[in-house]
Amino acid sequence: MHTSETTRTIIVTGASSGIGRALAEQAARLGFDVLAVGRRRERLDELQHTAIGLGGRIVCLALDLRSPGAVATIISTALERFGRIDVVVNLAGGTAVGPIVEQTDEELREQFETHVLIPLALVREARSSLRSVSGQVVFVGSGLARVPVTGQGAYPCAKAAIRSAARIARSELRADGIAVTYVDPGAVNTEFMTRVGKQPGPSSILASPEHVANRILDGIIRRKNIVNAVPWQTTLVAIGDMLPAVADLVLNAYPSLVSGGPLPAAADAVPILPPDPPPQLAAAKPTAIPQDGSASTKTPVTIRPTLARRMERLGLSEQFIREFLVPGATLDVEEIALRWAGMPNKNERALIGDILNALTETGYLEREDDRSFRCLRSADDLLIS
Repeated sequence: MHTSETTRTIIVTGASSGIGRALAEQAARLGFDVLAVGRRRERLDELQHTAIGLGGRIVCLALDLRSPGAVATIISTALERFGRIDVVVNLAGGTAVGPIVEQTDEELREQFETHVLIPLALVREARSSLRSVSGQVVFVGSGLARVPVTGQGAYPCAKAAIRSAARIARSELRADGIAVTYVDPGAVNTEFMTRVGKQPGPSSILASPEHVANRILDGIIRRKNIVNAVPWQTTLVAIGDMLPAVADLVLNAYPSLVSGGPLPAAADAVPILPPDPPPQLAAAKPTAIPQDGSASTKTPVTIRPTLARRMERLGLSEQFIREFLVPGATLDVEEIALRWAGMPNKNERALIGDILNALTETGYLEREDDRSFRCLRSADDLLIS
């Protein structure tokens, strides 16, 4: 265990990309010890590599915040590695785009757990440690908390809830000497929307993750109650909050102010397991003959460009597909999606479902029921080009 009377420790969730990653790097440069928490281990490995030589230390913890015991694991890891907790920054986020009245219980629950319940649980579990050092908690909201828009699922509702919770927590924790900061990050140029199949807003209004991270750090150092990372955007949101009818009129006329709309058709979500799924893989090509005259034993199978682009856009590697092709194994859509994304959204689950359907059509899998398949052939027979 590393302990220090002067080095401050900061926990950052959602640290594998975007604002969270930028904040972890900047905090380390300022001399903080950082516990960087995220779902994607390979991204965290990259972060840890880039942290070499920075003023502070970065310890990475790969887990799904919604998994049992995750909150306790985060707090215990921070205390074991650094001996103290000074700041908790709740940056992990996710959404399930689409009409809120059409979303499943799980989709609704996921958004509220990620943005409201887990951040509050982290504060609860870290409270005694924070109290001992007059620490600080950072909740990250959104302009959509004040001016909600349709098509973003329960995300605006969850952000409105954490905005309210931040104000309540500030009052309740004041006697403990714990500061509470609420951040409105504005529109930020991250992969947040593209990961759910939507384009971000116009590039001309998007702030960089590094800018927002810098503003959050300033709020931590100054122990601010509120941080508006892009003040002019916050001003417009405040006006929209006061004039909801006008805000709705503008957003209905110019929806691209919030989101650039759906990505090309290749990324559109489809049912995870349609009753009669069309083939997603092209027909097998003739087997290539190596120059040495020996025949290849692989059956070349090419993923159609639309599905391949979705894989690339959502960061799903060919190697991952190969790893779960073990003859005799039972494959479950939800389990594979969890293994890949940690906390999968609707589009990530849909992509996994499409791939399993495609592999079934080409004879690699056999359907067992609506959500599970049995693997018939190994990855050695699969050639993805």
